[in-house]
Amino acid sequence: MNKLLKQLLMVTVLSTAAVSVFAIGTDQVEKSIPLKDGSTLHILKGGKMAMEDKLGKAVSMKKGEVMETKDGKMIMMHGNELMRLDKYLQEGKGS
Repeated sequence: MNKLLKQLLMVTVLSTAAVSVFAIGTDQVEKSIPLKDGSTLHILKGGKMAMEDKLGKAVSMKKGEVMETKDGKMIMMHGNELMRLDKYLQEGKGS
């Protein structure tokens, strides 16, 4: 349990609040993390997050919801940049 709390704390600390804009490009996605259920978590600049389901669509997540990565790590949702991710996906992930 201690390891889980450390991981959640690390994600929370790294996920500081940022000003949300409704445009996103490849330079706005800092990291994409594949999750155990086949979806992908995108961490955007500023620490906010957005979720892409296994079908490639942006989905809404509740702040604080815990997700499991493919390698078994736990990540807590911070922010819900649904509109930013939807625009990013519609533009073909910046390609």
